[in-house]
Amino acid sequence: MADLRAGLLGIGQMGRHHARVLREVDGIELVGIADPGGDAHGVGGSLSILPDVEALIDLGLDIAIVAVPTRFHEDAALKLAAAGVHTLVEKPIAHSVESGLRMVEAFGAAGLIGAVGHIERFNPALQELRRRIEAGDIGAVYQIATRRQGPFPARIADVGVAKDLASHDVDLTAWVAQSAYSTVFGQIALKSGRPHEDMVIASGCLKNGVIVNHVVNWLSPMKERVAIVTGELGTFVADTSTGDLTFYANGTFPLEWESVTAFRGVSEGDVTRYAFPKREPLRVELEAFRDAVLGLPSDVVTMEQGLKTLAVVEGVTESARTGQSVSF
Repeated sequence: MADLRAGLLGIGQMGRHHARVLREVDGIELVGIADPGGDAHGVGGSLSILPDVEALIDLGLDIAIVAVPTRFHEDAALKLAAAGVHTLVEKPIAHSVESGLRMVEAFGAAGLIGAVGHIERFNPALQELRRRIEAGDIGAVYQIATRRQGPFPARIADVGVAKDLASHDVDLTAWVAQSAYSTVFGQIALKSGRPHEDMVIASGCLKNGVIVNHVVNWLSPMKERVAIVTGELGTFVADTSTGDLTFYANGTFPLEWESVTAFRGVSEGDVTRYAFPKREPLRVELEAFRDAVLGLPSDVVTMEQGLKTLAVVEGVTESARTGQSVSF
């Protein structure tokens, strides 16, 4: 079978990595790149940089990656759907739920694969975490807490930290726990003088009863990407910056120090940091997209799933505005 002809729209901080990986994935041929801002990172190679999505479509594409700012996702995706091109858009799916819904409907009506680049699902630490939860290594899951903090990225200008970063944590939490959100309560802060929020704290509950909490900001001088899952047998800590997964087991030996026993709900047990293959998440994500287009089994994140994540994120900001929790 001939390689899938791929087009890439946008070669900024994320698009440049797509350009590299698309050239390396078996079964895909990168035939065109478009970016109205030109080739700032020098990734075009032998390909001329086209001005817009229409020029990409004229090349005759099978698949496309949309890695432009969020506010442009809908326009590009609808044009690609109308042209019969299977498309993966970077997260979040769109700047609003209404926009995302139009995208879902367009790809559904055309019978095309529409996907969203929620790359954390393909992080090796989180994939190993989900596998071990499914295997019962932690028993019943009680709580999932995430922290995603770091300096402000100057390239983000069209959305706040909720849609840009918190969408990662909302999606990975529902995916790891295999349960949708039931309720969410949010608090936000605007400290940098920009029109969008730069700090978020969100708490809530999944439909399976797991309680969740997310701390997200653009105003920390340190970078942190951590997911903590606590259950009846211990706690998993996944560091998605390094791809490491550590398990803190509940102790199996009774404590004989009465004051410590009274203070602690559980005792400290063995600590294990697992060894497992660590493939580049973007490569695994694009392979999943390729497989979905070819009709093969795939874990690609669909636009329908991306839309559910966006609805929860908008619920966080709505809750912050009203002071009331939002139910789904």
